[in-house]
Amino acid sequence: MQSNSNLQPTPDNDGFFGTYGGRYVPEPLIAVLDEISRAYQTYKNDDAFKRELADLYKHYVGRPSPIFHARRLTGHCGGAQIFLKREDLNHTGAHKINHCLGEALLAKRMGKKKIIAETGAGQHGVALATAAALVGLECDIYMGEVDIEKEHPNVVRMGILGARVVPVAAGQRTLKEAVDAALMAYVQDPITQFYGIGSVVGPHPFPMMVRDFQQVVGEEAREQFLDMTGRLPDNLIACVGGGSNAIGLFTAFLDDENVAMFGVEPAGLSFKVGEHAATLTMGTPGVIHGFRCHLLQDEDGEPLPVYSCASGLDYPGVGPQHSFLKEIGRVTYETINDKEAIDAFFALSRIEGIIPALESSHAVAFAMKVAALLESDKTILVNLSGRGDKDIDHVVRVYGHLYGVE
Repeated sequence: MQSNSNLQPTPDNDGFFGTYGGRYVPEPLIAVLDEISRAYQTYKNDDAFKRELADLYKHYVGRPSPIFHARRLTGHCGGAQIFLKREDLNHTGAHKINHCLGEALLAKRMGKKKIIAETGAGQHGVALATAAALVGLECDIYMGEVDIEKEHPNVVRMGILGARVVPVAAGQRTLKEAVDAALMAYVQDPITQFYGIGSVVGPHPFPMMVRDFQQVVGEEAREQFLDMTGRLPDNLIACVGGGSNAIGLFTAFLDDENVAMFGVEPAGLSFKVGEHAATLTMGTPGVIHGFRCHLLQDEDGEPLPVYSCASGLDYPGVGPQHSFLKEIGRVTYETINDKEAIDAFFALSRIEGIIPALESSHAVAFAMKVAALLESDKTILVNLSGRGDKDIDHVVRVYGHLYGVE
């Protein structure tokens, strides 16, 4: 839990970050969520659990992930120095493995037989399938048919790892519908199954639990940046869909009032309904998937259709702590559109030899904008949350001709 002069300890005992979060679920699920909460509180303070997770982070994931000073990208943009927290170098290629290992270890200790989840870009699905294989659990991953087509390499990886990928054909056939389907499957059997939620979303205790597992990113980054430069970064930037990678970076710096923080949402094609997923920018408070947050919703409170070129960002809600941080002004939330994200995808690839995930490309694009406006003694730390292997087929098919790639 984090606190400073502007923040109360979050979440409170009922799972609220200010007025966001909580549990808006059927009565039978209350006891199930209470069981998970009790187990998590027990094991998060258990020395054996903490040692096992730390050992896996070091020897299995490859933590700590390095920080890289992107000097050529800095020179290209002019202005502030750009640094990258290289979560793309983790085993499975993204930050998602951080909380998936924690969830899988917790599920195993609770005596569960299967771990299930949703996925959009497939990074959470791959990471959870990996963790399930490691600890010996069955694994079902629910994924929208649109995302299955876009992220085919990750679908193959999940199958190789032994997971069952369950196509979701309802609605827009993307992340929101995958969450709907996974939750329905979980409700049918919460006794032998564990829901390994993919971000800092859902009913309490999931937003807190995923945040706590992800805060290793910010804790490492704080120590590494001080060691590299002798001071803290002036600016932190991370993409935001559900918001796990951003919370993972931001948490360790919330008390540092001189560190500005920016969460970057997808503006997609435009701000018309169904052409973006800029939840914090365009949404209003509402309830989705068992928790209260900023939500893109219609007059009846039903989620609106959303879109992003990055499958991991096209969610109509957002983590409740992000809604809280926006409300109190601790984090500024901005947007990047598809074209800017794709430009940044190719820029980082061709200037630094790093192919980023499309989700991370939104953060890179905003960092490039900000850098050009600042003096060269200022610093920007970007959470490069994932690598772009999963995206290359889609990017080349849709955008390749614009960048000389066929």
